[in-house]
Amino acid sequence: MDKTAAVTSRSSRTDFIELAILALPPLFWAGNFVVGRAARGEIPPMALSFGRWAIAFLLLLPFSWGPMRRDLRRYWEHRWLLLRVSLVGVAAFNTLVYQGLHTTTAANGLLLNSVVPVLIVLFGAVFYGHRLRLLQGVGLAVSCVGVLTIIVHGEWARLMALQFSGGDLIVFTAMACWALYTLWIRGFPADINRLGLMGAQIFIAVCALLPLCAWEAASGLRPTWSTGSLLALLYVGVVPSVLAYLLYMQGVARAGAARAGLFIHLVPVYGAVLSVLFLGESLHAYHAVGIALILVGLACSRERR
Repeated sequence: MDKTAAVTSRSSRTDFIELAILALPPLFWAGNFVVGRAARGEIPPMALSFGRWAIAFLLLLPFSWGPMRRDLRRYWEHRWLLLRVSLVGVAAFNTLVYQGLHTTTAANGLLLNSVVPVLIVLFGAVFYGHRLRLLQGVGLAVSCVGVLTIIVHGEWARLMALQFSGGDLIVFTAMACWALYTLWIRGFPADINRLGLMGAQIFIAVCALLPLCAWEAASGLRPTWSTGSLLALLYVGVVPSVLAYLLYMQGVARAGAARAGLFIHLVPVYGAVLSVLFLGESLHAYHAVGIALILVGLACSRERR
């Protein structure tokens, strides 16, 4: 194998790894959406969010404790950034999503989820001077159309009929939190261990959520424990909390915030598949059209800033 072929092979492997890192978190978060919706009648939002991150912290602690101790001084150097990403991207985002889904529809929730890449680009341009190349802008627009095609079932008249409620505003606020988180996590130096950083973020989020969970319980909203609710809590505490976040941070570091944000459009794609597998729903032609448009948009997003 000559040098050119070797370079091409390494480049292909790198692209494949980057693609996997970017594509897996939306799958895990789509599962979180399905499980969170199913458990909303048994576990109130603050308890679900607190339990989720408490499990995640205990799971990560044996592996993150060493890096956390080693990087403690670095955390202090970046204490305000660490506080922001922990409270906004971990504690607030998930709690607001669970709260909002109690009073809004699934269609509206998915529609609001689709604005995250737009918010990332908008906030990046307004606050950080980021520039978006033409092809990336086209990819963003095309993938947005694909997401909307799935949400409105291919019937665009439905888009005009959507009515927004207080729950929609709560979910929209959550999406703004995630857009900011995506931009902020790039501010940590590469020498800070990402596993330890994740543990530090979760610890701060758990401390912030504990009094809110206690207040919720004191107001009479308490979980109803069953096998189903316990399994739901275990899932959200492990897969979308630990695995998805670690992969997403790596994806942002490797590909940039704008491209990583575009992959959030895969959430409704995965959601459609999971609905077929676990909820007995059917796929329709509009799903195929929407998925195709999303994939085209993601292909366009390969152009870097």
